[in-house]
Amino acid sequence: MVHYTVTTQKDMDQLLIDIEAALKEIQFGILWKFDLHKKLEEKGFSSEKEHTVLEVCNPKEASEVLAIDPLSSYFLPCKIVISRDEKETQIGFIRPSVLIGIMENEELIKKGKEIEEKLTLAINQAK
Repeated sequence: MVHYTVTTQKDMDQLLIDIEAALKEIQFGILWKFDLHKKLEEKGFSSEKEHTVLEVCNPKEASEVLAIDPLSSYFLPCKIVISRDEKETQIGFIRPSVLIGIMENEELIKKGKEIEEKLTLAINQAK
């Protein structure tokens, strides 16, 4: 599967608090938070769901990925998306191993899988 997505009954605010705490435990930080639905509304468009995009990074992991191939910066930082409609909240990401697999470098794919495991752990803990 290209992505990892789970559903939770938590609201957006609580899930944001919980994912930030879970990310800290794996030495990832949130570099940027973008409320896509709010930007769409600003521009006169509506969205059926709330969408919050988090750009997350672990400097050590990023440094190791860049040392393997500087072009891997195209895939950094990792993104986690939280979306909410009237029924449920979902949180997930595109699997780093899939994205970085485009580079066709086994060392990068292995590193992507390691990062993927950490992010999956954080999401499972936060949900």
